Amino acid sequence: MKAEPLVLERVLNAPVARVWDALTNNAKMKKWYFDIADFKPEIGFEFQFYGSKDDTRYLHLCKITELIPEQKLTYTWKYENYPGESAVSFELFEEAGKTRLKLTHTGLETFITDNPDFAPSSFHAGWTFIIGTSLKDFVEGQ
Repeated sequence: MKAEPLVLERVLNAPVARVWDALTNNAKMKKWYFDIADFKPEIGFEFQFYGSKDDTRYLHLCKITELIPEQKLTYTWKYENYPGESAVSFELFEEAGKTRLKLTHTGLETFITDNPDFAPSSFHAGWTFIIGTSLKDFVEGQ
């Protein structure tokens, strides 16, 4: 059974170029997202980072699969030593000097179901905070 993708949209009071820079510049990413030391916005680029939930650390393994500057960034998203693979996509739309960001996370149904950290509700809460608070505060505060 294929689950519905997680889709969240937010309007950010910042121009597309600033939001794109926040999504693709590793020095800026670590201020609102994760510390990805050697991130390069290039198709095929593979990167990893740690994320934690309570006392558990998860190594995220990602590979950029789609890149349209200032419009779309997509990468695979999986975890070391856990089954499943998903994809995260950030799409940017200019709206009167602001940016509408559409985040789509597909493939969540491929992750293990007996770990609450991989439940759709966990992803929803995480992405809601990341794009609705952390990224928003960062790009609007510049």
